[in-house]
Amino acid sequence: MMSAVDLARAIQARTVSCAEVMATYLDHLSRLNPRVNALVSVQDAELLMQQARVRDAGLARGEYLGPLHGLPHAVKDLAFTAGIRTTRGSPLLDTVPERDSILVERLKARGAILIGKTNTAELGLGSQTYNPVFGTTLNAWHPGKTAGGSSGGAAVALALRMVPLADGSDMMGSLRNPAAYNNVFGFRPSHGCVPTAGEELFLDQLGVWGAMGRSVPDVAMLMSVIAGPDARAPLSGGAQPATFLEPLARDFRGVRLGWLGDLNGYLPFEPGVLELCRAAFPAFEAVGCTVEEAALPCPPAALWEAWCTLRQWLVAGELEPLYKEPVTRARLKPEARWEVESAQKLSALDVYRASAARSRWYRAAAELFERFDYLLAPSAQLFPFDASLTWPRAVNGVAMDTYHRWMEVVVPASLLGGPVLNVPVGFGPQDLPMGLQIIGPRHADFAVLQLGAAYDLETGWVSARLPPLLA
Repeated sequence: MMSAVDLARAIQARTVSCAEVMATYLDHLSRLNPRVNALVSVQDAELLMQQARVRDAGLARGEYLGPLHGLPHAVKDLAFTAGIRTTRGSPLLDTVPERDSILVERLKARGAILIGKTNTAELGLGSQTYNPVFGTTLNAWHPGKTAGGSSGGAAVALALRMVPLADGSDMMGSLRNPAAYNNVFGFRPSHGCVPTAGEELFLDQLGVWGAMGRSVPDVAMLMSVIAGPDARAPLSGGAQPATFLEPLARDFRGVRLGWLGDLNGYLPFEPGVLELCRAAFPAFEAVGCTVEEAALPCPPAALWEAWCTLRQWLVAGELEPLYKEPVTRARLKPEARWEVESAQKLSALDVYRASAARSRWYRAAAELFERFDYLLAPSAQLFPFDASLTWPRAVNGVAMDTYHRWMEVVVPASLLGGPVLNVPVGFGPQDLPMGLQIIGPRHADFAVLQLGAAYDLETGWVSARLPPLLA
């Protein structure tokens, strides 16, 4: 039940041992994980205990690896983990890698012990965490509901205290949506802040890796480990790791927040979502901020069209080798085939025009950030839905024409490439969690966390209520 920051301090001070921590977490997850299916590829318990004892022996010799020393950690099952099964939620990609991703290298270097992986949507596509390898992850608060996605396993494991911290990736809300659906914090940093190095190094500027936690200081601590440039990722840069260890407290008097809401009626919302987000405004005002209505300075439909083009182009580039073979094509989820088939209709000029539309939005947003210091928007358009559904076909009576249209609310921030933090806003009419996006200008990563920390001190949603499975 300790925060990650407090647990790290206790380990460093040797008031608890790494072995005690590991044994406690393994016992806890053995009881809860079968109920929700958040953690997958969990490693052998005795092997993990041996690693914990090695960490204790290092501390006894004065060897402290960093803030994650001895902390149990599970990596999202999209990242390569040497010697630990990596599937990306697809039987076509099920393997045991020989190397770690940059993210995993950094986690290990600062002392984390990898206990397994967190479940993800197949291929990371869709904000519903289910796949044919491990099945569906269930919501931490209502196990009949979706966990969100694609970092659903991470959010649920975090909310149920099966891990002290969690990492995840976010292209279209995959850190923000599951965090909102499970009453935790999910931080999408500026593009390049956390380096990634896949097959293609220059064109993919939609998805990022980030951090999740039960408090903003916990998120900041994990960011201090995973942020910072790497020569293997040529577009990496931005905030340095030490930045995230600076004090989060600051004066917010006079800070201006712009509320985007439903984009002037453009987006449909399930009743209760907008009202719950608006109910969070007094907490921001209590720390000195003002909240005003903000209009999107460009047609939202143009952003959606640009988003679909760029996403299809990037997804298809990665999945085309699987799609071109009839046997593997048939085993791809329908939504993945749709992305590739849509991309096949695009021309190079279509992609250029989409990027130009994105550029116009970036310039318009820069002017918006001259009026407002931060922007606010809901993290989802509806509350967690039935876990048996692949995706909602309608929102408040409005039909959804694609598998991801119901998450359109996250697209403006994703296209900007700047920092976004989901903060909890409480529980809706059916006692289902919801969250709010705090959106900052590019590279204002720490400033976004500072506002989130001030808001959390006023609201305390994570500490105020426990999921029923814990209570």
